[in-house]
Amino acid sequence: MLFFCLSWIIRTELCRFSGAKIYPGRGIRFIRSDSQVFLFLSSKCKRYFHNRLRPAKLNWTAIYRKQNKKDVAAEAVKKRRRATRKPYSRSIVGATLEVIQKRRMEKGRGPEIKERIKKTKDERKAKKAEVLSKQKGSKGGNVPKGAAPRGGGPKLGGGGGKR
Repeated sequence: MLFFCLSWIIRTELCRFSGAKIYPGRGIRFIRSDSQVFLFLSSKCKRYFHNRLRPAKLNWTAIYRKQNKKDVAAEAVKKRRRATRKPYSRSIVGATLEVIQKRRMEKGRGPEIKERIKKTKDERKAKKAEVLSKQKGSKGGNVPKGAAPRGGGPKLGGGGGKR
């Protein structure tokens, strides 16, 4: 007994206006005077095309749906594709692969690194406070808070000149 596998491949074409599929035996073929062939799904599409309406402005066309992101099914497929990335490791400019792996290992030991960073910040703050206290002590002379410095500041106001 023979089994026949009939896999029908139907050659569909796209409507020039709406972007919909046109199955064999359907649609309207229009050939312009410059011998360019246009296929339309229906007389509605043909009429809109000849009236020079833009398909992107009509919300039932494929172009409008693509521009306004109405095709949810197509977007879901794209998202899945983006998620699959092949893992690879290579050195970055200025850092070898060993250095990068060493840093990754350090990331695993979070509390130790945080303590080290905190220590260095505290040391910097202490040095800054020490420097500021030395500067305040060496200045001398009581200058009020709002007083402008004498002489050396920038000149304000517009200078005359040609208009």
